[in-house]
Amino acid sequence: MFYREAGQFKTSYVADQQIFPIAQDRIGMLLILVLAFLVVPAVFSEYWIKAILIPFLIFSLAALGLNILTGYAGQLSLGSAAFMAVGAFASYNFMLRIDGLPILVAFVFGGLSAAAIGIAFGLPSLRIKGFYLAVATLAAQFFIVWALTKFGWFSNYSSSGVITAQEIQIFGFRFLSPESKYLLVLTIVALLALAAKNMVRSSVGRAWMAVRDMDVAAEVIGIRIMHTKLLAFAVSSFYCGVAGALYAYAYIGTVEPEGFNLDLSFKILFMIIIGGVGSIVGAFLGAAFIVLLPIALDVMVQEWLHGILPPSISSNLQLIVFGGLIIFFLIVEPHGLARLWQIAKEKLRLWPFPH
Repeated sequence: MFYREAGQFKTSYVADQQIFPIAQDRIGMLLILVLAFLVVPAVFSEYWIKAILIPFLIFSLAALGLNILTGYAGQLSLGSAAFMAVGAFASYNFMLRIDGLPILVAFVFGGLSAAAIGIAFGLPSLRIKGFYLAVATLAAQFFIVWALTKFGWFSNYSSSGVITAQEIQIFGFRFLSPESKYLLVLTIVALLALAAKNMVRSSVGRAWMAVRDMDVAAEVIGIRIMHTKLLAFAVSSFYCGVAGALYAYAYIGTVEPEGFNLDLSFKILFMIIIGGVGSIVGAFLGAAFIVLLPIALDVMVQEWLHGILPPSISSNLQLIVFGGLIIFFLIVEPHGLARLWQIAKEKLRLWPFPH
């Protein structure tokens, strides 16, 4: 009875189209934001903030970008990490070569640079789809990392190829502590998640879903296929580019091509598969699962299974579990954790009455 909208009446179309139409959802989201912005920086340790929460938020943003492209527009991509690399290197070069440029503007320019590259590599989607499109975006992964390594201008001719990211400074305030970086990342991710939620509910999102479900029928009813697909690639790459800039500046502190390898692209893909394809909250659930699972596995191996499993298995336990979970979710619940959360809310609405 706690999660029931009895007595909550909608008196206007605007009220009916709210992102959180039920008061309980609005209160719950407000509590989550209060906990994230006020309680976490004051209570959680530096290790949790720096090693767990910041990468969780960054990967959530990257998974959100891929979910826009794959989940809502139906275009497969295996080059998410490459677009993150473009955002990181573009932000670094904008900061390096334009004196006095605010770092938030550099992040936006990095995202726009990734969007431009995403459009270029999204052109094959106009002719091919499915597995062939995935191979085309996989080529983007290898080509972009190769270009960033081959041409020294991108890394300011660093001999090692590894460059230190500039200091984050906004309106004279220097973001040096993990807590301040966490709050910056949290603010950016929250704003972009809100923008994505509104976007998929608009005519743009409906056009993406129409192309995803049946592109021929979408074209018949007047949806411009080329515009819709390339816009999905641009928005997805923008989100990945901003995530890459935050990954370099707020998390690892360096900008290097090897930090955005193919493994990272697959990890982001696993996030949306486990979290839920075509779901905003699924990107966050999948990122939380992927970030926390290795820590849980390490504890399990060290505390419970130490000396029981052979070294060849214990060293590859994460890959074994990841692969098994992908197969499990594809077979048992292809819509991921987001669907399980949705089912739980539906049951809670009717509790304690039978279905």
